[in-house]
Amino acid sequence: MMTMTKMNVAMISETAEPVMPPAKSVCMFLSDYSGWLLGCGATCIRLEKNVQRIARTYGKRAEITITPRHVHISMIAADSSETFTTIAPVRRVPVSFNTITRLSRLSWEIADSHLSLEEASERFDDIVSDDRQNKWLVLVLVSLANASFCRLFGGDGAAMAIVGIATMAGYYLKQCMMEARVDLRLVMLACAFVSSVLGATDYLFSVGTTPQIAIGTSILYLVPGIPYLNSFSDMLNRYYICSFSRFMDAVVLTGCLSIGLCCGMMMMKIGMF
Repeated sequence: MMTMTKMNVAMISETAEPVMPPAKSVCMFLSDYSGWLLGCGATCIRLEKNVQRIARTYGKRAEITITPRHVHISMIAADSSETFTTIAPVRRVPVSFNTITRLSRLSWEIADSHLSLEEASERFDDIVSDDRQNKWLVLVLVSLANASFCRLFGGDGAAMAIVGIATMAGYYLKQCMMEARVDLRLVMLACAFVSSVLGATDYLFSVGTTPQIAIGTSILYLVPGIPYLNSFSDMLNRYYICSFSRFMDAVVLTGCLSIGLCCGMMMMKIGMF
């Protein structure tokens, strides 16, 4: 009799559905998740799909409103017995494809492996606390990539070397200023100024035969391509407010880049026209 009772209890425990977390807990987790994902440079459509995937896994339905600086999330239980709403600020952090990829992978792990909310929160905290990117390796790779762009546009060996050095100095300054949480517009202006001044050495000392290409490509690493692409993606998916906001951010950053470049050329007494 005792054995049968134990078997029945075991069968019931195996077939019982897992206890779903309350709507408030899921909503608070997803508000932090959304703020980080959008702040790191994800598109609105990616954010909505990831949030909906996690909400469905925990037996909830999410209503999402995305604005340029906040994410409004309403979490509703499957039987509409409870509802909770939060407004999360978008994190002001550097763009990181690594963080975006890891956060997106976390949403799939929650859906496929049915992680508990506590496990998901622990993994989320681990992701946002450590980007796991070697900044020195990134610095070298960005410098080599921009030197390759110089060659692609017809620059000679001397121009490539100067562009690589100018990029390394400018990008290192960008890393330091971003760690100090300096306004991104000032960062773009300062880095463009430094890189253009160093890039002008090819023109001043006649080191190579393509000085104009060295100056022009020395600041290419600062072009805000991600905001432009995200703006276009949001427009296609009808997130018009975010699309316009990201486009204007990209335009402003491009203007700051241009001002830094012009100031550098004026300082080095190089004619712009």
